[in-house]
Amino acid sequence: MLEKIIAMLIGSILLSLGVNGFLIPYHLLDGGVIGLGLIIHYFYGWPTGLSIILLSLPLYVLAWFFERRYFFYSLHGLVISSFCIDVFSFINGRIQIGILPSTMIGGLLVGIGIGVMLRYETSTGGTDLLAQLLTKFTNINIGIIIFLIDGLIITSGIQVVGLEKFFYSLLTILCVGFMTTVTVAGRPQTH
Repeated sequence: MLEKIIAMLIGSILLSLGVNGFLIPYHLLDGGVIGLGLIIHYFYGWPTGLSIILLSLPLYVLAWFFERRYFFYSLHGLVISSFCIDVFSFINGRIQIGILPSTMIGGLLVGIGIGVMLRYETSTGGTDLLAQLLTKFTNINIGIIIFLIDGLIITSGIQVVGLEKFFYSLLTILCVGFMTTVTVAGRPQTH
């Protein structure tokens, strides 16, 4: 249990550093509920973490009724990561390295953060939770479902961030996906 808590904290801090230090300063998007939270942040100015929690509520209601194990595994990760995103918002704009390096570093940090949490069977919930539920009922590969959802989300943000930042955001989700995969690959065996 202690390992899971430490993994949630480390993963959440890395995720929040990636979002606040590298994505938000350049109005870049990520996929999933984080991406939707960023769209709301850019458009309305609402705190990103709070937006993520509010957007995730319907998914958690579904998980409660259809797969409580997913509900319990990801609830703590959602709350801690969303809290960290809002707490670390003070670093927004303090790192100025250009849009391309920020795209890649932000994606790598977010991917490592998510991967660390997934290694210890926790997550930020969100659309990953939706993908787990859809995979259970459709037998479609979870990676394909996540990629499709992420693509739809960043496409929906084109009007908010513009076409150029849309393409940088595509690179971001590729970096997130790559680092999540690499980080989860060394997943410890659970019995």
